Amino acid sequence: MISHGFCCGCAGSSARTPRAKTFAEQVDGLTRRWSRVSDGLRQMLTTVGLALAGRAGARLAAQLGMPASRHRLIRLVRALPDPPVGVVAVLGVDDFAVRRGHHYGTVLIDCESRRVVDLLPGRDADPLTAWLQQHPGAQVICRDRASAYAEAARNGAPQAVQVADRFHLWQNLAAAIERCVAQHKSCLQEPVEVPAERYGAAAEAAESAGAMAERRRAHHALVHELLAQGAGFRQIARHLGWSHHTVSRYAHAATWQEMMVGQKIRPSQVDPFKTYLIQRIGEGCLKAATLHREVRAQGFAGSYAIIRKFVEQYRSTPDLTAVRRPPSVRQVTGWICRRPDDLADRDSVQLQAILQRCPQLRAATDLVRSFADMLTRLRGERLDAWIAAAEAAALPGVTKFATGLTADLAAVTAGLSMPFSSGPVEGNVNRIKMIKRQMYGRAGFDLLRKRVLLAP
Repeated sequence: MISHGFCCGCAGSSARTPRAKTFAEQVDGLTRRWSRVSDGLRQMLTTVGLALAGRAGARLAAQLGMPASRHRLIRLVRALPDPPVGVVAVLGVDDFAVRRGHHYGTVLIDCESRRVVDLLPGRDADPLTAWLQQHPGAQVICRDRASAYAEAARNGAPQAVQVADRFHLWQNLAAAIERCVAQHKSCLQEPVEVPAERYGAAAEAAESAGAMAERRRAHHALVHELLAQGAGFRQIARHLGWSHHTVSRYAHAATWQEMMVGQKIRPSQVDPFKTYLIQRIGEGCLKAATLHREVRAQGFAGSYAIIRKFVEQYRSTPDLTAVRRPPSVRQVTGWICRRPDDLADRDSVQLQAILQRCPQLRAATDLVRSFADMLTRLRGERLDAWIAAAEAAALPGVTKFATGLTADLAAVTAGLSMPFSSGPVEGNVNRIKMIKRQMYGRAGFDLLRKRVLLAP
């Protein structure tokens, strides 16, 4: 600070009061005109605001001896200029949720340097098209299979090669495989060995009736076999992964043919006597013959077998290890989409048994593994042959996925041939989610954009 004083009076005029004028010269990097803080303090507060936003930043600044309100920190962040974009040769594009289900945005990434170059409001084609026209030079655009981004790339950068992201391709194929496995869910259950002398005639009728009858016959035999061991309805439902209603229907059906005509479950003859039976069982009486005599004296008209089945639910827990619970659709989908070498021995054995029972799932597994070979070894020239094989297989879900690839064939082929991917984009989308949650979802798009672009 340099001060100069001078007198503005006439020479020899001592009667007048001298007037003084003081002025200051700014020091670069230290002071600025009309500022109440130094540039160093301003930079420190701005860095705190970028890293922690308003409330958390204000708490940290107070602890560091630089008290500042959250509003001041946010003003400092908003006042920062945008970083220069430059020429982006390999551009990554993806959407992110500003408010999930309501508002979305588009994030643009320089895939070579892995930095965010801009955030655009919405996930439509127009904002991205305008940005590409204002920033020419993109040679490769990595994107998902959204039609809006494909249209924007064609209109805004027609010279760029569009690359469909391999992660999204694999994710879409896994969803198709899950639909295929769900359509063949009956193949996941191991076949039940039923004695021929017990169900001889029924087995012959089932074979002539088709796969549905065979499945109903096997399930009916399985439920009644577990009931004979003393298992209750809820135990069987948990063990087999069925609903309680399904187990109850099979249990109340005297023959498997009743399950084919869709008969409704009739009220049990035990219902009027349940209170008395539960009371006697609580007193320690688990002998079905005794209880049957007692309830017959009260007017029960049913058979001894009905009382025995009711009492068996309250006896010791049976051994259900003989009947293995079938794997879920999601489990089998994971086994099919995983590397065979990464599967545990038990899972590999179960998968092989399922594939032997179901030729359709075996064909789907072969298609998945051939697609995985294309994806990992970048052999996109095989895509046309793979699509033809998938369409010829006529598998639910998989065929529709293969047909959908033809609508974006050039980008998918490039994604399976070129080394570029949207990996850096996905990583930055996760970073955007962290920054958004740090501001409790209440920040405007402009503040979120500043922090994403400038935060260290």
